[in-house]
Amino acid sequence: MARYIGPKTKIARKFKEPIYGPDKYYEKKGYPPGQHGSSKRRKKTSEYGTQLMEKQKAKYTYGILERQFKKTFERAARKSGVTGTILLQFIEARLDNVVYRLGISPSRAGARQLVSHCHITVNGKVVNVPSFECKAGDVVAVREKSKSLESITDSLLSGRSAKYPWLEWDQATLKGVFTKFPERDEIPENIKEQLIVELYSK
Repeated sequence: MARYIGPKTKIARKFKEPIYGPDKYYEKKGYPPGQHGSSKRRKKTSEYGTQLMEKQKAKYTYGILERQFKKTFERAARKSGVTGTILLQFIEARLDNVVYRLGISPSRAGARQLVSHCHITVNGKVVNVPSFECKAGDVVAVREKSKSLESITDSLLSGRSAKYPWLEWDQATLKGVFTKFPERDEIPENIKEQLIVELYSK
C-alpha cells in the first residue's frame, strides 16, 4: 500500500498550516522550510503554482497519492453538480477517513493501518481496503476481536468521537453510521477545491 512516510512537520510548514493536526514543532517554526528560514525573500507564486499547491495540500491532508486522487477527481467531474464539492465528498466517504472522523484513530495514517490490518468492519463484514467508499447508511464498526486494542481505546477516550453531522457514533457498541455525504460547509478542512478543479481543467 503506497503512502507518504516522510517528515510531516516539514510538509505542514510548506503549506503554512498544521494539516496533520496539532504539532508542537510546527508551532515552533510555522514558516516554510529552508536554510534561511523565515527571513528568506520568496518569489510571488504563479497562478499555476497556487493551484498546484492547493492540490498537493489536499493530497497530503487526506493521505492520497496522485493516481488515486486524479481518478477520484475524474469521477467527480462526471457527476452533475459542483465538481469541487463532489470531489471532497468522495474523499470524505473513504473508509480510512470515516474511521478517523469517528475517532477510532487519532490520525488518518493510523486509521489506514487499522483498516489494512482487518480491525474494521462495514455492515458486519471485514473490509481491509482504505479507499473503500462508504454509502449512506453503512455501519462502520470496530471488529469484535479488536475492541480492546490499546490504540483504539486510547483514541476513543480522547473524546473525539463523531462530532460531525454526517456521522453517528455509539460508544457502547463501538459502531458508527455514515448517514450521508457531507455538505461543503460541514467539512472542516481548509481546502480551496475550486483551485484544484481549475488545475485539472487546464
